[in-house]
Amino acid sequence: MAELARASGEKRAAAAQAWRALLGWVGFLLGIVLQMVRVSPLWARAISFLGFRQLLVGSSTESEPAFMALPVEAPTDTPPPPASPPPDEAIDKLTVVLDLDETLVCAYDTSSLHPIIRAQATSSGLKCFEMECISGEKDVEGKQKVTHVTVFERPGLQEFLQQISEFADLVLFTAGLEGYACPLVDRIDLNNKFTLRLYRPATVSTKYREHVKDLSCLSRDLCRTVNLCR
Repeated sequence: MAELARASGEKRAAAAQAWRALLGWVGFLLGIVLQMVRVSPLWARAISFLGFRQLLVGSSTESEPAFMALPVEAPTDTPPPPASPPPDEAIDKLTVVLDLDETLVCAYDTSSLHPIIRAQATSSGLKCFEMECISGEKDVEGKQKVTHVTVFERPGLQEFLQQISEFADLVLFTAGLEGYACPLVDRIDLNNKFTLRLYRPATVSTKYREHVKDLSCLSRDLCRTVNLCR
């Protein structure tokens, strides 16, 4: 009987030792899995999906949220209302400076203009008129010379002046003599679209050229000035 009792005790001791070893390995494996869960969110989601997260993590994960909420800070000062936009400032009109000869009109000495050329021009729709111009020169008798010229208007001239004058100030600036240019402009500017007329006396001379148009004499913003000439 003593031998049977001793043999039974040895078996129980061996079985207990085997269980302790098995529990040790299980605890070791669970520790590794727990570290993987805490380090890798992908593993955590996978194990949570399988239903083992609560078993492995236990109370430690229950007390630690997956995401830490940031504190909400209420603004201490009420921001001022947005300032109303300033009223639109008036934009200065453009100033369009126009030359006369070879730009708005073409004028020829009537005596040197061949009738065929005039007939072809008028038949094609060009507007023309004749006028007398007082020259600055004098004849042998001391009288001022009178020259007869034929003037052809550029096609669409009147429509051009009308439309441009709606958004710009028109200035006529020519190097021609006033005795010639003034009556000519009177014929083409029937509605007084030009706000200013400047003739040869308004030009300046430089060492490179005479009768140069100096736009600074207009006292306008040159950034909004357009000079249109031949």
